[in-house]
Amino acid sequence: MTQDIEKKIKRDLKGWTKIVRKYTKPSSTKALIQILNTFIPYLALWVLMYFSLNWSYLITLALAVVAGFFTVRIFIIQHDCGHQNYFKRKWMNQVVGSFCSPFSFIPYRYWAVNHNFHHVHSGQLETRTVGDIDTLTVAEYRALTPIKRFRYRLFRNPFVLFFIGPIYYLAVVNRLPLSQIEGWRKTLTKLISDNLIVAGAYCLVGFLVGWQKFLLIQIPVTIFFGIIAVWFFYVQHQHEHAYKSWKANWDYLISAIKGSTYYKLPRFMHWLTGNIGYHHIHHLSSGIPNYNLRKCAEENPIFQKYVTKITFWKSLKLITHKLWDEESSRMITFAEFRKMEKMRMAA
Repeated sequence: MTQDIEKKIKRDLKGWTKIVRKYTKPSSTKALIQILNTFIPYLALWVLMYFSLNWSYLITLALAVVAGFFTVRIFIIQHDCGHQNYFKRKWMNQVVGSFCSPFSFIPYRYWAVNHNFHHVHSGQLETRTVGDIDTLTVAEYRALTPIKRFRYRLFRNPFVLFFIGPIYYLAVVNRLPLSQIEGWRKTLTKLISDNLIVAGAYCLVGFLVGWQKFLLIQIPVTIFFGIIAVWFFYVQHQHEHAYKSWKANWDYLISAIKGSTYYKLPRFMHWLTGNIGYHHIHHLSSGIPNYNLRKCAEENPIFQKYVTKITFWKSLKLITHKLWDEESSRMITFAEFRKMEKMRMAA
C-alpha cells in the first residue's frame, strides 16, 4: 500500500518544481509589512509586561504566552532569512536574520547551517542526530540494554520532551558546537559571534531596565517560545504515517509530502506561527518565503491530496508516538511495542 501511494505521489506531482517556482520570488513589501506587524506588537507586549510586574506576575506570565507566539513569528522571519528566501538580496537576509537572533535566543548562522542540512536529509535514518528529534527504530530499541531503554523512555516523556527539552535546546544545544556535520568548523566562529550578539543585546537591555526585571520578563517569554517551537516541530515530523528511510531508498519528494504534515489550524494561528503549519510545502521548496506558503497551498490543492492533515485535537495523540516501525512504516507507541514483543516471543 505504501509503495502504491508513493507511485501516485510521484505521478501526480511530477511537475512540482514548475508549480512552486512563482511562489519563491521574495517580496520586499510583504517582508517589511511582516516585520512591522511582528516586532511592533512584540515590543508593545514587552513594555506592557515590564509595567505588569508592578501589578501581578500572573499577568506578566499570561502576557508572556502571547509574546512567546510573537517570538515564534520573529523566529520564522529569522528562519526564512537562513533559507535566503525572505529578501532578494543576501545581505538583507543576513542583517535581518542576525537582528532576529537576540529575540529568539537562537544563533542565526549556526542554526541556519544545521537547519538547511535537515532539509536536505529530512527523514533519513542515518542523520537523525542533526536538526531532528531523536527517534529510534523498533530494532534499535529492542537491542538496547534496560538502562538505555529507560533513558530513551525518559527522553520521550512529554514533560522532558516539551518542557525540559526546549530549555536544554535553547540554553545548551544552540550555545555549543555540538552538531558536527561536514564543514562544521567553518560555522564555529559564526556561532561564537552569534552568541556574542545575543549576549551583547541582553547585557544592554538588562543594564537599561534592571537585570531582575529583564530576567523575569525574558525567561518566561523564551521558555514559552521554546515549548511552542518544539511542539510544532514534533507535530510536523512525528505523525503516525510519517516517512523515514535509509539513504539507499530515500526519496526527496516523498519525504516532503509524507514526512511532513499540514497542521490545519485557524487562520490567526497560522498568522502567529508564520504559516509553518504548511510544513509539507515548506519542505517541498524551502525557497518559498513564509508569506507565500498559504497562497501556494490554496492555489494548488494537489499538494493537499496526499499530505497528512492534523488538527490541534488530533495532534495531541501524537504525544504517544515513540518508535519507528520499519515493517509497517509508521510510528508506534511503547504499548504497541510490548504487544509486538509478546507476539514475537510466542511465535
